[in-house]
Amino acid sequence: MTNHLMPHLDIALRHAFSGLNITPIPRLEISVGQATTGKAPCLYRSMICFILQGSKHVAINDDLLSYDPAHYLISALDLPLIGQILDADDGQPYVAVSLVLDPAILADVASTMPQVRDIDPQGIGIAINPMTAPLRDTLLRLLSLLDTPADIPVLAPRAERELLYRLLQGPQGRLLRQIARPEGALGRIRRAVGWIRDNQNTRLRIEALCDASGMSRASLHRHFLAMTGLSPLQYQKQLRLQEARQLLLAGDHSASDVAFAVGYESASQFSREYLRQFGAPPARDVRQIRQAIGEPALA
Repeated sequence: MTNHLMPHLDIALRHAFSGLNITPIPRLEISVGQATTGKAPCLYRSMICFILQGSKHVAINDDLLSYDPAHYLISALDLPLIGQILDADDGQPYVAVSLVLDPAILADVASTMPQVRDIDPQGIGIAINPMTAPLRDTLLRLLSLLDTPADIPVLAPRAERELLYRLLQGPQGRLLRQIARPEGALGRIRRAVGWIRDNQNTRLRIEALCDASGMSRASLHRHFLAMTGLSPLQYQKQLRLQEARQLLLAGDHSASDVAFAVGYESASQFSREYLRQFGAPPARDVRQIRQAIGEPALA
């Protein structure tokens, strides 16, 4: 971590504990964690992420991205990724601040700026760029409101808009503008992703995805794969497996019960795909996670 981010870190640690912390500032979250020995599947929402301490690897298919306090990450849509926290321990935990993106606010800010004609994005909807002094300063003003909660209703929207303005000025301005344009290719794929998330435990219907996105079958598959790195069916499978893992960790559920709960029609197929995704069968995977975090194994 650079000294430039020490004030940000001090504020974050005063207002956050281990895990994901929802702050009183709308859409602003603080994550605190330790380094992980292995890579874990995770779902990145449409957001901006600033690391204040530590670093992280995220992988999507064969692409590996790394970011740290000197860089920020933009995720343009909900993406199932493989993540690993690095350079963190009990004395210096991983600390990150995330701002969940609101397309309506983005569109409003973008409308006040000089209009440019963008082509549709061609690659994965995630990007990493160097942190800048204006971004650091604006982020600090936003975080500082946690110390004066009475100011949040009036000043937080201003700070959020300034932060988005700075980001729109940056190298990923085109990507952010596409989020604000629902009829562009990215906006249409975001609608398809939303449909899958809302219906992830039911059979995937490509016709319904085409209707939700306003795309032909061929265009949907081409753009979906380009922006998420997955086919719609693979995307749904990732969501189901991540939900299944959370259900298994949350209580004493059998693998077969969880398989059917998340939409699988075959418990054996679920176990095979779970093993392929997480590297261990369901029961062993959950036992290993509980042992790693010090939770007692359920009988």
